Amino acid sequence: MEILFGLHPVEEALRSGTRKFDHICIARERQDQRLEKLIQSCRDAGVRLRLDTRDQLTKLARSEAHQGVVAIVRARQFLDLDDLLRGAKRNRLLLALDGVEDPQNLGALLRTAEGAGVDGVVVTERRSAPLSPVAVKASAGAAEHVKIARVVNLVRTLEELKQRDLWCIGLDERGTMNYDEFDFSVGCVLVLGREGAGLHELTRRTCDHLLRIPMAGRVASLNVSAAGAVVLYEAARQRRKTLQAGDSAPPAARAKKQKGLGS
Repeated sequence: MEILFGLHPVEEALRSGTRKFDHICIARERQDQRLEKLIQSCRDAGVRLRLDTRDQLTKLARSEAHQGVVAIVRARQFLDLDDLLRGAKRNRLLLALDGVEDPQNLGALLRTAEGAGVDGVVVTERRSAPLSPVAVKASAGAAEHVKIARVVNLVRTLEELKQRDLWCIGLDERGTMNYDEFDFSVGCVLVLGREGAGLHELTRRTCDHLLRIPMAGRVASLNVSAAGAVVLYEAARQRRKTLQAGDSAPPAARAKKQKGLGS
């Protein structure tokens, strides 16, 4: 069993239907309309409720940020790559995380991915932040709606995605192309690296393109979750514009304009 805490994460887990609940603990001290709405959702879904003190919830969540709500749920089942890519959708947009270890950053990136319409997220089994209660809370519950695949070897996975006609796009301060110069209307996977260190060298060499975010100030780069938000929403903007224009240019014609590293 796992713990979820906070109003948003528990509400979204109930709404998504991706989790199996054992029960939900509610703080006796909290009484308001939003909590009453959550209680009614639990009753509608047939989820057991229990009243506890706020201090008991703090001990259970190991955090004071529970907002008076803690849920006991079954562990989330991750997808494999085939499950993530199942279906005939054209020109997918994926996000791959190359060793993001801070749960706050993971949660923020999952929230951005869900908001920007990303079709799935790829994380690694090792040297990666787990989908912990802290990460789910940081995602404001968006983690419950995002398709997530966990893989053993990211480089091997990127090679497989390239074979499936997705461009692998790394974000790197040493990149030669600005992030808004790339055509994100094609199928692609955006690869983000570790906090501070960035992409692993082998991951970097596997990418078709390396993009950079131009910085006008004195710092060299943004935090990984902030950088991810900048690029993913640029991708969403381009895709929305292409959709509104009727997608007149065939994908193959657009893809030919974007030669990869070493081409």
